[in-house]
Amino acid sequence: MSLKNKLKIAIIGATGYTGLDLVYSLSKHPKVKILYLCATKNLGKKISDFDSRITKKLPKLTSSNKINWNELDLIFLSLPNGEAQKIVNNTFSKYKHLKFIDLSADFRINNPKIYFKNYKKKHKARNLISKSLYSISEFVKKNINDYRIIANPGCYPTSIQIPLIPLLKKRLINEDSITIDSKSGYSGAGKNYKKKFTHKNFDQSAYAYGIKAHRHICEIDQEFYKFTKRKIKYTFNPHLLPTFRGILTSIYFKSKNKYSAFKIRKELIKYYKNSKFIKILKLNSQIGSGNVINTNNCEISICETREKNKIVIFSAIDNLVKGASGQAIQNMNILYKFSENLGLK
Repeated sequence: MSLKNKLKIAIIGATGYTGLDLVYSLSKHPKVKILYLCATKNLGKKISDFDSRITKKLPKLTSSNKINWNELDLIFLSLPNGEAQKIVNNTFSKYKHLKFIDLSADFRINNPKIYFKNYKKKHKARNLISKSLYSISEFVKKNINDYRIIANPGCYPTSIQIPLIPLLKKRLINEDSITIDSKSGYSGAGKNYKKKFTHKNFDQSAYAYGIKAHRHICEIDQEFYKFTKRKIKYTFNPHLLPTFRGILTSIYFKSKNKYSAFKIRKELIKYYKNSKFIKILKLNSQIGSGNVINTNNCEISICETREKNKIVIFSAIDNLVKGASGQAIQNMNILYKFSENLGLK
């Protein structure tokens, strides 16, 4: 593809953990040209000052107010919750050629009342929520092209839905017995993580939080219902680990009609047979997040337990890649009919 025909993009919120991963990967993408890197601080600085991995010469940091929207095809929004909706609201109707990939929660939740309850912000673009698509890449390939606003999912929900939704759709598990336990690196909380988490010995300890009312629960509820038309009962227990990136999710359940772990694994292999980034391990494989760090892969291990019909599924992703920037790029690739793994190998 010639320079003239490359996809022209801006990344707004370029200096956060997710933004930097976006810049790093997109700077190497053969069909993308980055025209703007936007931030609210450090304007005029080089993006390489914030991440030494970025070696390509790129535009210096600028305010989003300086953007010429007519120059662009696609905007990546890697901003705090409540900010992306303002930008989309101000540009969506005026610049009808523009598409948006939002990595915040602003367009994930269909009901603005539920969004307000969980994020304590009134939605500034309520009329555009119906024009957005919640997009775990593996589930949206058939209809993503009908939308200009792509809502990138949360990292915990990605690690949970990829292994569970195929099984829930086919009613293979007992829906009253699901316990979900997720452990994440602290980068998921953003650069201000020490203001959000103040527990003792942060750098040496694991920490359980948000067990009854973690804000990702509404997102998981919404998507479970969308695929099953049923209210799925489960408990969700998130934990923070003293490691920078990576998520390991453990999902415990009883199988339905005595489905064995072997049959559960076979079903997931069948469902994801054409998925480039979903890796189903051998039955009863030990698993950690180490293999998926800095990749867009989701590794899944289905394991038997001491109880005959009790099964545990482990799901590992990099929260900053498959849980954020990588999935955003995967969605872009699907949206523009590029090879799905372009720029993500």
